Amino acid sequence: MSTPSACPVCTLENTYQDGALFICPDCGHEWAADGAAGEADEETAPVLKDANGQLLADGDSAILIKDLKVRGSVLKQGTKIKSIRLVPGDHPVDCKIDGQGYLLKAEFIKKT
Repeated sequence: MSTPSACPVCTLENTYQDGALFICPDCGHEWAADGAAGEADEETAPVLKDANGQLLADGDSAILIKDLKVRGSVLKQGTKIKSIRLVPGDHPVDCKIDGQGYLLKAEFIKKT
């Protein structure tokens, strides 16, 4: 077992170890005994940029910058997309256009 260290949030030393986690009873913060769990969560969060290099986030609105042939139809350039969602995978932008769900690549949209 590792020796409990001071809490990284409140800096109090009243911490204890529960399995692979350290727990601070004063502020309720939990962290991994090796200190890497908090860093790993930040690394796995998708960081996407649109065609202009702006960061995308859940709930952003966007516009298509290119005509896209999808499912036998064409999504026209300039089509507005409301409330995008970022998902892991090859096509990380999940959205609805005219009631139909689509997965798009971030390089084909620009944030509005």
